[in-house]
Amino acid sequence: MTVSVSSDLQLKFIDPETEGLQGFRFVSTFVFLVDEEAPTAADKMKNVRVAVVGAGVVGVSTAVCVAETLPSCAVTLIAEAFSPDTTSDGAAGILFAAEFPDVPIATQRRWFKSSFQHLLAIAQSEHAPEAGVTMSSGWQIFKEVPENQKPFWWDLVIGFRTMTHEELRRFPDHKFGQAFTTLKCECRSYLPWLQRRFRAAGGRVEQRRLSSLQDVGGGFHLVVNCSGLGSRVLAGDVQMEPVRGQVLQVEAPWLQHFIRDGDGKTYIYPGIRSVTIGGTRQAGDWRLQEDRTDTEGILERCRQLEPSLARAKVLSCWVGLRPGRRNPRLEREWLQLGGRRVPVVHNYGHGGWGVTLAWGTAEHAVELVRQSLRENLQSRL
Repeated sequence: MTVSVSSDLQLKFIDPETEGLQGFRFVSTFVFLVDEEAPTAADKMKNVRVAVVGAGVVGVSTAVCVAETLPSCAVTLIAEAFSPDTTSDGAAGILFAAEFPDVPIATQRRWFKSSFQHLLAIAQSEHAPEAGVTMSSGWQIFKEVPENQKPFWWDLVIGFRTMTHEELRRFPDHKFGQAFTTLKCECRSYLPWLQRRFRAAGGRVEQRRLSSLQDVGGGFHLVVNCSGLGSRVLAGDVQMEPVRGQVLQVEAPWLQHFIRDGDGKTYIYPGIRSVTIGGTRQAGDWRLQEDRTDTEGILERCRQLEPSLARAKVLSCWVGLRPGRRNPRLEREWLQLGGRRVPVVHNYGHGGWGVTLAWGTAEHAVELVRQSLRENLQSRL
């Protein structure tokens, strides 16, 4: 409801004594024109419909952030596949990050810090078992001393330090190492937990296949594209390529600490129900079937780092395609949707670091959503 006052309204105050009106009683009446039809900015926001495309860890995180940060928006999560059938469900889920070449380090630190603090709060809460988020301590080791002995996130994890010579003795093929505590997020638990949080914030879910972003439909005022590798088709992004990953789940409850080779191809990550060992990074490879040669190579390399794995039972093998891109895409553009020009916020291309950066880039995407909505509202008011 708004109150309108005519711009040509003039008020003249008179003195009854000087105007010769003694003895008269004056009653002042003010008339306000109430326009029941003119909506406020808040009213218009209530009619804003936002579609988030993609239900991996980046998409669901973004949908939750939009729904909780902008509760006046109606948010719909659209995807062909939901947990447990997403690439994120097979991710090892340990919080590490590599540097993206063209993204400012300050931005990458902001993404990492936001995600780490978000997941740390869950790990230290009563929701930790249900959400599948735990703290994890261990070592990252290198065959040669790296040029940069402190990654950009070194002070954002817990207790980061250089390994001692005594600690490195158990890894005779490695010359340098880092010890620290980070977080492990198991998406087979985390994604369903996040989806429940999304629904509690008023979010809706639609399971359907899209051939392009135009297929979202004309009923939305803004689209957030978190379709990962699917953006190669949906957004026509030829920079997207698959990076094939193969991991094994093994039964080894005696293992308590993670071990990661600095090349990123060999790792051992103890989890809540099993231990994830891996892996492969095969760019441009679309195969989703188990490669027995890869399986044997994973077992051999991991047993060299942790000989007790020779007694571990292999529970399962998983293959997935990481959404490879030189840098994540976090930006806005405009799309013709249902005959209207609609803002699209892109948030995809995280490679093997989706779990690590999901919450941080989701908050970044919300900033772009808010900016788009503010500009739209100003043009409509």
